[in-house]
Amino acid sequence: MVFRFRGGYTAVVTPFDSEKNVDWEKIKVLAEFQREQGIRGLVPAGTTGESPTLSWDEHYRVIDKYFEAGGSSMETIAGTGSNSTEESLEATRHVADNGIHSALLVDPYYNGPSSLEIRREYYEPIARAFPEVQIIPYVIPGRTGTQLLPQDLAILAREYPNLQAVKEATGSVENARLTRKLCGPEFSIMSGDDDKTLSFMGDDLIVCSGAISVISNIAPRAVEDLTEAALAGNLEEADRLNAALQPLFAMVTVKTDEKTSFGPVPTKARNPLPVKTMMNVLGMKVGPCRGPLGLVTTQALKHMLEGLRKVWSTNPEVLEPIEKAFDVSLDKRLRDAHYWDGLAYELGYE
Repeated sequence: MVFRFRGGYTAVVTPFDSEKNVDWEKIKVLAEFQREQGIRGLVPAGTTGESPTLSWDEHYRVIDKYFEAGGSSMETIAGTGSNSTEESLEATRHVADNGIHSALLVDPYYNGPSSLEIRREYYEPIARAFPEVQIIPYVIPGRTGTQLLPQDLAILAREYPNLQAVKEATGSVENARLTRKLCGPEFSIMSGDDDKTLSFMGDDLIVCSGAISVISNIAPRAVEDLTEAALAGNLEEADRLNAALQPLFAMVTVKTDEKTSFGPVPTKARNPLPVKTMMNVLGMKVGPCRGPLGLVTTQALKHMLEGLRKVWSTNPEVLEPIEKAFDVSLDKRLRDAHYWDGLAYELGYE
């Protein structure tokens, strides 16, 4: 069984400076870290890269900078999705004109097209316009409020040789199994949920071929080794790596219950806020998120520190590459509170 997309790919963050301008030089540093750690490819300007708050000029430049910095040893899968087909066509045209051969397109969000409309009015015209670009649908209904269903995905796969992969982030085993059944054995299913990657790769009715990972921003070597072990059928090693990474996987989203003067409020810090917070704790200095994303709560930060300390104490090899690449001491950064200044709302929920 041969897959076009295999192994680990990193949904890379967009670094900002203290004024929330894109830190173009830091992109080079982050890309070099990923390359040195052996990740298969980079996915810039997606959800993790804060595409909703990038101008289109910034969007294109972020893609171009990661592509340039990544070099020929890593594949670039450019985020070109939108809730406007015309915008996505223009973005995909930009990457095609600049020599990038793969594009990730999120299902159109907010305006709520049906699966039929998503197929006919979005993916079809883009796949038809750029036959030289591998088009990868990104199916994440929890973000978009709509979904390209496996039936329509299978029609696309049948009709377009350049649409032979999906980023599966529905959170549904049944959806992933139906995708495999309808799209066939050669179709690439890439996990979009870090905590489900191994189970989806080990499920004979899914046969996931790798991951587009958030946590590989922090631990690219461990994520790549996990996917490679699973592809090789080395389940003992895959299980070991998956267990070592679990505390990090569990923090892609951080949920807390916060107290207010009007009663408790459930609070959810969603990607990319937790991963950028952890990267800043660890000394990778990727800057803040752009509004409306802000800061985690003090309770959420405490939870993340506990998770990072657990990984550092039990499986230090997962995080050790950060020390050399960014010239930091993780012992100090995970112990000294001044390294966390400004990373959480100081006065609690209110």
